[in-house]
Amino acid sequence: MRIAAMLLGGALPFLPMLPASAFTAYVSNEGSNTVTVFDTETFEVTATIPVGQRPRGIQLTKDGKHLLVAVGDDDTIELVDTATHEIIGTLPSGPDPELFTLSPDGNLVYIANEDDNMVTIVDLAERAPVGEVQVGVEPEGMGISPDGKILVNTSETTNMAHFIDTETHEIVANVLVDARPRIAEFKQDGSEVWVSAEIGGTVSVIDPATKEIKKKITFEIPGLRAESIQPVGVRITKDGKKAYVALGPANRIAVIDADTHEVEDYLLVGQRVWQLSFTPDEKYLLGTNGVSNDVSVVDVAEGKVVNTVQVGELPWGVAVSEN
Repeated sequence: MRIAAMLLGGALPFLPMLPASAFTAYVSNEGSNTVTVFDTETFEVTATIPVGQRPRGIQLTKDGKHLLVAVGDDDTIELVDTATHEIIGTLPSGPDPELFTLSPDGNLVYIANEDDNMVTIVDLAERAPVGEVQVGVEPEGMGISPDGKILVNTSETTNMAHFIDTETHEIVANVLVDARPRIAEFKQDGSEVWVSAEIGGTVSVIDPATKEIKKKITFEIPGLRAESIQPVGVRITKDGKKAYVALGPANRIAVIDADTHEVEDYLLVGQRVWQLSFTPDEKYLLGTNGVSNDVSVVDVAEGKVVNTVQVGELPWGVAVSEN
């Protein structure tokens, strides 16, 4: 740049080099009791963090300074400092926490406790419980509306999506879905919540206003039996145009038009794809493969798998933070 400026008589100002977009991914490894950390530009593993027993649900705080990890066999949520990779504390939960979600302002953590059929509500700053909601048997999925007013919890054995008023902590509706519901994912405009049913083999698209199922999305893959197609992780793009569903032992991620609810494609990934997460710029979609012990990297624009990252044993959840 300096040579060019000199040749042009100093007409051009010096322009600093801007860093390329780079993010950090965190993968909870249920079998090895670790979290794998890798760079989403180089796809190189940069750290392995030892955590408690059976880590599954994983999410970053709003400021990105802490990683929350549900360690089910230790009956708690661990807080990991993302700068030092040290465990700096825990959050109280009920027995066997699996999935959780944060309120839109990042102040509250809503935790599904599988063994006592309870949703625990925790103040993150105080690290203290502030409420609880009795729900169905084996609660798992946790989704919250963009305005923070409605929490949706799925119960695996009751086969319901429970709609919870976050102000009163009361269940306002129970929506029956197909067998073993896993994930509840809202569109960013709050118009729909998608609930995956692992054994039922469907995704129910629910209108949060009416609490009615608008559409049940089904999946067919040539050469695979229906029982091998098990929807689990769900992610929807910020603009609400595309949705992606991890299909477990089918080893595929379904690509869905989120307006028409029609399946457009199936992407072949690793073995038993489980949970999904976008990078913040939605350039990549990451999928954890629990049997092949790796993460598939999907280029969203290209619609294809472009890389695979080897991680720990039985990878379960994935979260991505800006560097």
